[in-house]
Amino acid sequence: MRIFENLESQVRGYIRSFPVIFKSAKGSIMVDEQDNEYIDFFAGAGTLNYGHNNERISAALIEYIKADGVVHGLDMATIAKKNFMQKFYDTILEPRNLEYKMQFTGPTGTNAVETALKLARMVKGRSNVVCFTNGYHGLTMGALGVTGNTFYRDEAYISRTNVAVLPFDNYMGPDFNTLDLFRKMLTDNSSGLDMPAAVILETIQAEGGIHIASPEWLRGLADICSEFDILLIVDDIQVGNGRSGDFFSFEEAGIKPDIVCLSKAIGGGLPLAFILLRPDLDQWKPGEHTGTFRGNNLAFVASYEALHYWDNTDLSEAVKYKGAVLKRELTAIAEKFPELNAQVRGRGMIYGLEILEQGLPGQIAGKCFENGLIIELAGADDQVVKFLPALTIDEETLLKGIAIVEEAIATILAEKKVNLTGEM
Repeated sequence: MRIFENLESQVRGYIRSFPVIFKSAKGSIMVDEQDNEYIDFFAGAGTLNYGHNNERISAALIEYIKADGVVHGLDMATIAKKNFMQKFYDTILEPRNLEYKMQFTGPTGTNAVETALKLARMVKGRSNVVCFTNGYHGLTMGALGVTGNTFYRDEAYISRTNVAVLPFDNYMGPDFNTLDLFRKMLTDNSSGLDMPAAVILETIQAEGGIHIASPEWLRGLADICSEFDILLIVDDIQVGNGRSGDFFSFEEAGIKPDIVCLSKAIGGGLPLAFILLRPDLDQWKPGEHTGTFRGNNLAFVASYEALHYWDNTDLSEAVKYKGAVLKRELTAIAEKFPELNAQVRGRGMIYGLEILEQGLPGQIAGKCFENGLIIELAGADDQVVKFLPALTIDEETLLKGIAIVEEAIATILAEKKVNLTGEM
């Protein structure tokens, strides 16, 4: 690992949690250079919804490259782009009665967020944007302004006067409807809240600690946005693309956002980001918002193949079934170890086990890695063990990974008791 320590920036992160050199990966298994196998409950931070080296995707990429398909084309028309756009419309948009145009941005999620914010401000002629506590939307300057975690915000030293942060659903507890506060501030001329151009949110806050907005709250938020002529932006970068059990995380609530940000898994494992926007919001002049890598042709090929998983409801039903397995097993773990005071939260194939004892979730994740499981943390204080496996993981591997978590908890708690006894 010396070459990484000597040559790579201190900013590197995940390599510190998983300090081995990986050489191969297939499905939900990663292999290091010593041939040790690891179950992957991280899935590239939600990028690998269809697993590592998905056979259908890999075969299509190889065929495309062999045929000298266009790899880089800026925003020129290519066969790969045409096929992807048609497939996305036929398979995703039309069956859901969604009328959107697509705007391809730079290759990562934060590029999609920056585009959405810039467009909303331009169209509405207002600067203010409302975001929510525990939200995460990326780390470029505009996206960072609507990201909640102080750890990320402190280093930028930028003005955030164009952003207002309000409490997310259930942030103040179950007896406080945070939308009442939003409405009051919008109608009170002395609230200090400038009329926003847009509201941006994740319906399931992933990095923020697996906080889930209820369908009722989301419908109420959509109604407020409609009433006050505010654009509703849903950041579906991590929890869209099937992670919730539906292709879009907002489908359960029955809302239709004005703008949707997509990235991560939409590229089939390759860099791709774009926004979906209402046709009337498409007020750009040609070339007014641009970028060298706005549309990755290899990702278009990969995504076209991945979208075949949505030709029927099989994957959606499988995600909901395995989500129920996750909930059942994690609830059983929380009940087995009451001293953790653990809370289970999640939906579909994103779940969290919140443990408030400082440092304990990190110890659990570290022990899991020692025992062959890649799993990460979430939440402002890394207090949530985050379960983010591939949507295509088989049930046996899923259960095996959960068992590793349970074993790690049992081992750490047993060692803790021994240490306490020794001190006495």
